[in-house]
Order: sequence, then C-alpha cells, then structure tokens
Amino acid sequence: MSLLVVGLSHRSAPVSVLERASLGVDAQVKLLQDAVAAEPAAEAALLATCNRIELYADVDKFHAGVAELSTLLAQHSGVGLEELTPYLYVHYEDRAVHHLFSVACGLDSMVVGEGQILGQIKDSLARAQELNSAGRLLNDLFQQALRVGKRAHSETGIDRAGQSLVTFGLEQLAAGGEVQTWARGKKALVIGAGSMSSLAAATLARAGVAEVVVANRTFDRAERLAQILTEGDDTDVLARAVPMESVPYELTRADVAVSCTGATGLVLTAASVAAAVEGRTAAPTAVADETPAPDGEPGRTAATGAERGNPAATGLGGEDGCPLDLPAVQGTAGFSVLGEAAVAGMAAADLEQHAAWVDNGTVGGAQRAARPGTAGPLDLAPDADAIAALAATVATVGRIPERRRPEPADEPPRPEPVLFLLDLAMPRDIDAAAHRLTGVRLVDIESLAEASAGAPMAADVDQVRRIVSDEVAAFGAALRAAHITPTVVALRTMAADVVASEIARLDGRLPGLDDKHRAEITQTVRRVVDKLLHAPTVRVKQLAAEPGGAGYADALRTLFDLDPEAVAAVSRAEDSTEKDRGPA
Repeated sequence: MSLLVVGLSHRSAPVSVLERASLGVDAQVKLLQDAVAAEPAAEAALLATCNRIELYADVDKFHAGVAELSTLLAQHSGVGLEELTPYLYVHYEDRAVHHLFSVACGLDSMVVGEGQILGQIKDSLARAQELNSAGRLLNDLFQQALRVGKRAHSETGIDRAGQSLVTFGLEQLAAGGEVQTWARGKKALVIGAGSMSSLAAATLARAGVAEVVVANRTFDRAERLAQILTEGDDTDVLARAVPMESVPYELTRADVAVSCTGATGLVLTAASVAAAVEGRTAAPTAVADETPAPDGEPGRTAATGAERGNPAATGLGGEDGCPLDLPAVQGTAGFSVLGEAAVAGMAAADLEQHAAWVDNGTVGGAQRAARPGTAGPLDLAPDADAIAALAATVATVGRIPERRRPEPADEPPRPEPVLFLLDLAMPRDIDAAAHRLTGVRLVDIESLAEASAGAPMAADVDQVRRIVSDEVAAFGAALRAAHITPTVVALRTMAADVVASEIARLDGRLPGLDDKHRAEITQTVRRVVDKLLHAPTVRVKQLAAEPGGAGYADALRTLFDLDPEAVAAVSRAEDSTEKDRGPA
C-alpha cells in the first residue's frame, strides 16, 4: 500500500474555485465513507479548511487512486471534474509526507507560520478515527504531523514569520496601523461561534474593543462564547449574545464585524451593509468605483467639463467650420482637446485640415472670439504652432508621433471607513460587492491571499524546512522498517514453533529426561536459534529502512518459505491495536 494525497489549495486554485468546492460537514463525512469504499483506497482522511481541501489515502494502485480520489472530490464538491482538474495537485509517498508536515508547520499556509492549522489537522484525524476510515498509516502520519508542527513552533521562531489568519486580517483592516490603536473603543459584531469566530472575538477583546456582540444560529453557543469573553482574566470587554435575526440591527451599531459561519449562502448582502452605513458618512452611500460619470460612461470617475471635452468648457468643440468632432476625439483619447494630445491617432488628412483651421483662426495674430457661454476669448496661437509642427512631421515621416501619457486624473479622496468587515468564511459570508460601498472596508479570504503573497518570510523558515526534511526522512525510514516488521515477527514465530516441535520430539525419544536437563536443553536450542536469526533480522530492518528497501520483506518470505497468511495475521493484529488508540 502507498500514501497518496489529492487536493487543491489557495496556492493552486483561485479563491472563487475554492469557495465553490468547499465542503460542509455532512459532505465531508460522505466523502470519507465513499473514499474507503472505493477499490483503490484502504483508508482515508480529509483535511478541509478555509483555504485547502486535501484527501489523503492509502492506495494499492497509484493511477487508479488518483483517478478515484479526483472523481470523488469533484462529485462531492459539486465542481465538474474537467473544471476542477487543472487546480488539483498530487503528492505520492515521501512527497505526500513532506507536504503534510509542511502544512502542519505553517509553511504552506496563507499566512506563513500560523498555528491554527494544527488544530484543524487534529480535528481531521479525530473525524477519520470516529468514522474508522483511518488505519495504521494515516494514524501514524497525522499524529507525527502534529508532533512535527509542535516541534517547529517550539524550536524555531516560525511564529514570528506570520500570525493567525484572524490577526493578519485585522492588520489589513487597520491598513498598516497598530491593531490595538485601531481597535480601541470600537464596537465589534462577531457572526458565528465556531473556532475561527471564537478566536476573532478573543483577539478583538485583547486588542481593546469596547464591546463584542456574538450572533450565532445556535443561541446557546453564542451565549457560551460571550460568557467566556466576559469572564476572561486578560480583558474587561463587555460581551453579549444575540440571535441571528438581530444581525441587521447590530450591524448599524458596529464599527467592525467579523463573520465566519458554515452557511452556504451570503450572511451579509451588499444591500444590508449599505443599509447599515446609511447616514453614517458625509457622502452618500454608493458603490464608489461604479458611479456613472456625467457623460454616461459607467465606472469612470466624474471629470470636469474641460477634461471630458465639453464644448462649453473648451470653447472649441462647437466652432463653426471645424472639420473634427472634438468631443468624440476626446472621448476616445482620454485627453484634453488642446495641443498635440488632441490629434494623436488622427489620419494625416484630418490633421492637416485641423491645422489649416487653426491657422485660419489666428491669421495676423488675431484672436477668435469665444463662443457665447465660455469664460472668455480663446488664444489658439500656442497650439497652432504645435499642431502645425505635428502636420509637418506627418508629411516627413508619414505617421503621427506617439501621444504623451495622460496626466493622472485627480480622484476625490474616499471617505474614511465607518464599518470594517472581515470575512473569514469559505464560501464567503459577505457579498464581495460591499467593498465598493462608501464608508466600508472589506477584507476577505481573497484579499488576504493577495496581501500575503509578497510578504517576506522570516529566517526561521529555513530552519523549519530543515526540520521538515529530517522528519520526513525519519518517518519514511520508520515506515519502511515497519513494513518488514510483520515478516520478521512471522519468521521468529516460525522459529519458536520449530524449537517447540524439536523439544517435544526430544521428550518422546528421551522420556526419562529430568526437568532440569530438559530446561537447559530447551534454553540452549533457543539461544542457538536467536543467535542465528539476530544478525539477519537486524540487518534486514536496516536495509528495509533505506529507500528502495521494500523488496527485502519479499526476499525474507521467499528464503524462509513463510506463510503469507501468517504475515497478514501479524499485520491485522497490529492494525487492530492501532485503532484502539485515541488521537494524539
């Protein structure tokens, strides 16, 4: 049998795919049950978090195992196999062990070094044990992963390389400021009472918020969390529980809201968030980057009349006799209609007509009178020189020079947020459109992934990587050595049976042998057998622990003509003992 993992994570798939592929508790249970019922897998465990879904299995066929596990992930996630496959990764044998150990140490987390993953691995092992889907291999693997993760956190400073997802999210909300300074005195709403929501509530309480309101579908759990916060020795926060129906009202009072539930739909829509901040900002509550510009172009920042080529502002667009539709030119180029930017991209003939029109308007230095409604007379002489020079260039080189880059538009500053939203759920709890609302700052899993992508890693990460490599080698050696143990045990059992048989035969031939001599002869024969078997069994364990040593068990069974059923019986007995153990 061989270890195989098939999965997807924030490193291989966009958040939108992870969100659609997320599994509820019932779906996770059914997936594990179907995995162990499938032919290639003898045991299975599932690690499902907000940013990864990984199915571990002990399989007897690699290709069949990959196909079966991939199909099961697609079926239970609801994402089609063809769509899901490009985002899946596969690890086998030592690479699978290395991957899980790296995950346990926080090296593969969205926030490097975060320790929450250890609790999630422990929960995954407990679930597999409860469903009897984890056998000896996965029990050993997951328990060792927990030990490796704890070792990494205790022996290195990996904790300095990152924080929990909650802490990192709050830092993003604080926009570079101190979380304690940002949080002090704020009113917080925490939606959900699970492990992540509880951590968020505790973190906010320690950061200095004035109040924490907990909302949960099961009101008793919300009350319990509020009680824990109130009775905590390290905070003096005011905490209370409310039913989920009170969330819209509580949101109008809150300065910050954190949501992490197992809901399959949105908990907070953009409309409900907009209603919560209505009247709390000086500016109207609107989607800031989708406000239509006055000229009817959606999604553009409103510009001044001159910037949009408004004839009333420039004094040019409505001039009689002008061969060009200047507002249209401005709309496509995005620049002022004055000077060389106005003619960039025009045909040479149009440019010459425009130049002639400008020249005619400034003959003898006379100024063209401004149209009614403009601020005053318009002097085209400076632009006439520029446009005439461009026309000459076109006549010489046959093309119009490349236009200058536009000056950056002055965008009105966005009002300071009055409501901060942190969405740690997968699938998301808060409508992503809420981040465009005036007065709202939203941080979710997707924005956290973007923010952490370029984060520098601490020097301790290299030390953790060395720990992982050493532990992978040790686990692989132990696994290979364990693979030959049933064969060695069966060999020694066979030798003991041979000794017992020969002593019984001796009793038949020497019936008058007294007990003292009989015991001495028995002990001597056993010592001879033990000495003959000691060197080969010790050496075969050493050889089996090395890469490629799996064949030594087969060689031993062949050389001593061991009964395969006797070896299998030893393995079954060891597996039965392993299942009786609890989680680490």
